[in-house]
Amino acid sequence: MFRTILASIGMLASATGCMSGAQHRADVQDDSTARLTVGTVQREIRVGLTGAEVVDVLGAPNVVTTDAERNETWVYDKVATESVHSTSSAGVAALILGAGGDTAGAGVGTLARSAGATARTQRTLTIVIRFGADARVREFSYRASQF
Repeated sequence: MFRTILASIGMLASATGCMSGAQHRADVQDDSTARLTVGTVQREIRVGLTGAEVVDVLGAPNVVTTDAERNETWVYDKVATESVHSTSSAGVAALILGAGGDTAGAGVGTLARSAGATARTQRTLTIVIRFGADARVREFSYRASQF
């Protein structure tokens, strides 16, 4: 009877779970800080804002220049690079017990498979804000790209 039970068990299997690239990305991505986006510029920046109001929204500029009339131009130049690497593997281990009286027929076999991928994305956002003689936003423009 004991031999019959061992023979009927035949195989013991275990498999490792797989995570998608999106799940790996969610584990490492930090969205706790506000990001500077085109939407922020479109929503918040308006002609007539003071420099202090612009700083409250966008932070400090990367470059500040003045023209011949001493009017300031502020440039925000942001670059973000994101790399995501995902690796998944799965395997099955089998323990096969012999039905005979000895354990010489017992063996362990393994079938394993793995795959991985890496993706890299770069985003740029350049914002140019020109101030007038009254030290208020006269005009602004922006360019964004992703590749």
